[in-house]
Amino acid sequence: MKTTGSHAIIEVLIEQGVDTVFGYPGGAIMPLYDALYDAPLRHILTVHEQGAAHAADGYARASGKVGVCIATSGPGATNLVTGLATAYMDSVPIVAITGQVGTSFLGRDAFQGVDVTGITMPITKHNYLVQDVSELADILREAFMVAREGRPGPILIDIPRNVLTDECEFQPAQAMQQTLLPLIPADITETSIDNALTLLLAAKRPVMIVGGGIKSGDAHVESVLLAKTMRLPVVSTLMGLGIFPTANPLFLGLTGIHGHRIANCTITGADLILAVGTRFSDRVTGDRILYAADKIIIQLDVDASEIGRNLAVDVELVGNLRFLLSEMIKRLNNRPRPDFTEWWNHINTLRHSDPLCLDTDSLNPQWIMRHMSDAVATHPVVWVTDVGQHQMWAAQHLDLYDSRSWITSGGMGTMGFGLPAAMGAQFARPGSRVIAVCGDGGFKMTGMELYTIATHNIPVICVIIDNHSLGMVRQLQTVFCESRYTSVKLPAFDFVGFARICGVRSLKAGNPGEFAAAFARALSHKGPTVIVADISPQQVVDPMVKPGQAIDQFVSFG
Repeated sequence: MKTTGSHAIIEVLIEQGVDTVFGYPGGAIMPLYDALYDAPLRHILTVHEQGAAHAADGYARASGKVGVCIATSGPGATNLVTGLATAYMDSVPIVAITGQVGTSFLGRDAFQGVDVTGITMPITKHNYLVQDVSELADILREAFMVAREGRPGPILIDIPRNVLTDECEFQPAQAMQQTLLPLIPADITETSIDNALTLLLAAKRPVMIVGGGIKSGDAHVESVLLAKTMRLPVVSTLMGLGIFPTANPLFLGLTGIHGHRIANCTITGADLILAVGTRFSDRVTGDRILYAADKIIIQLDVDASEIGRNLAVDVELVGNLRFLLSEMIKRLNNRPRPDFTEWWNHINTLRHSDPLCLDTDSLNPQWIMRHMSDAVATHPVVWVTDVGQHQMWAAQHLDLYDSRSWITSGGMGTMGFGLPAAMGAQFARPGSRVIAVCGDGGFKMTGMELYTIATHNIPVICVIIDNHSLGMVRQLQTVFCESRYTSVKLPAFDFVGFARICGVRSLKAGNPGEFAAAFARALSHKGPTVIVADISPQQVVDPMVKPGQAIDQFVSFG
């Protein structure tokens, strides 16, 4: 059938199962917005294009589907950059559609004409500048496939205005030749898997690290089954939290520079690391030489470029993680199980030597996280964080039971991510309650998206940990700058009044009793709620390891 480029986009979005898009209109993208007028798609008008990108990101992480955002040319497109970089670093599938000046104006410094594909090339998995309307539908279909397959990531499609208005002959989707990445590449043989199992079964002190790649590869069931079959101790990167239920006796918690002591000490004492879906970033390893010393390392990843990139490995397995883990489990059935009793006795000694002692007399972040976890124990929830101290307190102390119940910005560490990502997650998971944990600094960066949340009456609960400072920078200045605090104290801000002006119920808490009452009210409320938790700026994230040091050398805060 004959149609315009804009209507072809709508048809492909529907083909791809898209139901919600986030965006902000403008001149160059206006023909697509005209096509959206009577389209069976839900469009969420955000306050800022960065909010649209983060919302699409949160939607993708919570649902496992591809998130979609739309922006116009020039500043509209460049405002997506931080959101695209955040998704790229954390391997999140997004398709961003941007308007562009007409093809005859490309490269002529026309009004709002910017080389968006050049700008975003390093922070997208792939991008396109479409100059022929006849290619538009197939490029869009390919973009969704590339975003999903293998290691997921964001795709940008830049479309000149005349391509949006030009007519083309639209053909419904044909069965496309996928798979970009086979289940098991040719260079991964049965011998490779058997070699990994031989080393694993011969180890005396093994540990399994789970990373965000397990979520991307939908391999959480197989990961848990392998650990259970082998009775392996398990630690998690920041991105891998939620894959193992917090209460699972095999799970030791977060590892890395703010990891739990038991998790980091287990890594240090191990003789073998089985790393699944993690790239061994600097935040995980600290001193890489000390980290890998006297250890056998087996790394499983869908992306061959990540194998051995940060640490030399003894066995590499590249491919679909569900397949690789399933093969390992299947082959274990014919082999005797090793006895790790001595290793577990050592781990349990570590566990009992570092009990969690909560201060219940004052309002503090550790208590807040534990209280919220207990309060929602029977509720389906999705936790979304911004970036800073509150993010680490949440990672250390929340109870997580679902691989997609934890959403945070890991690789980029993007302040301002939390609130719009929570909005996107709530659209993706209407049957769950989304709880955003934000700092006072990060909330201010994208806090106007509270207006979007209020406009749609999205029942997000936003807990602002207000320590009147840029807390993580302040903590780093405590450790590295002899407590010379520069540009970290934040002037008082009326978050309660701001939320109410936006049309959102808002409550303030200064002690545990007030917080418990406020959180109970928020849970019972069917609309959005902001809770401002007033805590001391002297609160620090503990444990902490100085970057570049061994991960069992913890900072002492006295």
